[in-house]
Amino acid sequence: MTGGPVGVALIGAGVISTQYLTALSTFPDVRVLAVGDLDIERARTAAREYGVPVAGDTASVLALPEVEIVVNLTIPAAHAEVATAALRAGKHVYGEKPLALAPSDGAKILAEAQSRGLRVGSAPDTFLGAGLQSAARALAAGAIGQPVSVTAVTQGPGPEGWHPSPEFLYQYGAGPLFDIGPYYLTALVSLLGPVTRVAATARQARAERVIGSGPKAGTAFTVEVPTHVSALLDFASGPSASATFSFDSSVPRRMIEITGTEGTLSLPDPNTFGGPLRIRAFGEEEWRELPVTGTTAGRGIGVLDMARSIRGGTPHRASGELAQHVLELMSTVTDCAEHHTFADLEPRAPQIPLLPADWTPETATLS
Repeated sequence: MTGGPVGVALIGAGVISTQYLTALSTFPDVRVLAVGDLDIERARTAAREYGVPVAGDTASVLALPEVEIVVNLTIPAAHAEVATAALRAGKHVYGEKPLALAPSDGAKILAEAQSRGLRVGSAPDTFLGAGLQSAARALAAGAIGQPVSVTAVTQGPGPEGWHPSPEFLYQYGAGPLFDIGPYYLTALVSLLGPVTRVAATARQARAERVIGSGPKAGTAFTVEVPTHVSALLDFASGPSASATFSFDSSVPRRMIEITGTEGTLSLPDPNTFGGPLRIRAFGEEEWRELPVTGTTAGRGIGVLDMARSIRGGTPHRASGELAQHVLELMSTVTDCAEHHTFADLEPRAPQIPLLPADWTPETATLS
């Protein structure tokens, strides 16, 4: 393929797939050609609902020559296997977070892609949304002076209250750090650059949880991972951060505040694409709203940026290298919490350019 819209297939027709299908089906620069799943009937249902022409198993989807990007929406334990299969079928791959369960598996995915001249992209792409792009512009303009410190918190009672099959969210490769943490850590790395030093503690409040909704409501399941993680992070650019990731709180709280030499910037929830974005300078008694401009189109804008970059021969922003740094960071946090140590981290995350001011998903740019 040398021009025109980029053919896309989704593998994994679970809960998150509806958000991707809703957004991707509105972007004129991509064409959703297929949905694949182990449960072929589930794939067919999703395909019918969104007018996707092909549904089937993974092998049949990967065999379609018109598919250029495979969007990997499988559970975390299958991310590496499906990504590798897609690359070996000659497809670029964009996956849900995390990139893989372990940094060694993530490195293998990147090496496989490099050897074949293919691209790897990864969620989250929320840092490309209007809220965090506006925050990046504010930081670049010196709105709070030189960044010094960060407070980041995501806490709540856990997803079992609303998710009909939450067991995998408490298994190795998930938990609050690996499930919600990528939104916060990717946002911070995109704004402040790579992390070079880590310390952490972790706890597990309960060995069992109970499903609260859907056909399995009332069913107990085993918790395999820590459900409360606190980390200290040093960035290569100078700032330090205190970050908390918890499924153990009765009080939902989601925040990132970046304090600089001239004031503090309050960021929007990094699991969203919009605002609000607020600032409070030293000497001021109230927060002020800053303008938020950019796209709020939702999950899939990273796929679109990747598709346009493929056609244009430019780097895409939600890259595998960024996801690998975040994966290495989360793995290091886990190790530090287990062994009660500090650890150094290679600052390998790429510098991420801002989206152009006139970037919009809804306007066709490929022909």
